[in-house]
Amino acid sequence: MGAVELILVRHGESEGNLVATAAQAAGSETIDTDRRDADVPLSGAGRRQAEAVGKWLSSLAPSQFPQSAWCSPYRRARETAELAGLEFEPEFGMRLDERLRDRELGVLDMLTRAGVEARYPEEARRREWLGKFYYRPPGGESWADVALRLRSLLAELDQLEEGRRVAVVCHDAVILLLRYVCEGLTEEHLLSIASTSTVRNGSVTRLVRPSGKGLWELESFNEVDHLEAGGAPVTDHAGDTNVHPR
Repeated sequence: MGAVELILVRHGESEGNLVATAAQAAGSETIDTDRRDADVPLSGAGRRQAEAVGKWLSSLAPSQFPQSAWCSPYRRARETAELAGLEFEPEFGMRLDERLRDRELGVLDMLTRAGVEARYPEEARRREWLGKFYYRPPGGESWADVALRLRSLLAELDQLEEGRRVAVVCHDAVILLLRYVCEGLTEEHLLSIASTSTVRNGSVTRLVRPSGKGLWELESFNEVDHLEAGGAPVTDHAGDTNVHPR
């Protein structure tokens, strides 16, 4: 028997989200930031979103509240988890795990779609040919690579979290790929979801498995009602442009 519920939370809006979206809108080739991806903090709106997640969590009945938390080590995810109150008890804790980090883009890091097409036209053509799921940028990861590390993470999570409800704070592509692995989706189904849905900042996706074994069932996806109820804005930034092309 393993975990019985996963509460997947995308980090709040980050300063990197703002810069990247502005660069895409302006047609710039590069995303202008002086921070590495792992060090990007939340924006002011992102902090409000994280606090709204915390208000929603505090409203849950004890039988629904997560019993532990796993989190990407990237700053924007850690800040979200902390502001949401996911490490308030020593026995509850919060486990940082690098397998929940965002997808690595290799040589394409800090480039917009226009920048990739201008500076690495062969890579742009190769990405188009291979498709979102299998394209691996030089020095980076494909979606399939991320799915592989998530399979490892889920196997360990099941060993350590038997019969427990677990909050997982991470990134948009990671949430989609957790659904892919947990629900046993096909590449085509996953890409269909990705083509129509951007995983919103501060959103909640819930997967349930009362028996603690086998495939998971989707209880809810990309929910943001708690943001509106908590007075936080709803923002729609695709952190990984392969998740929802602009």
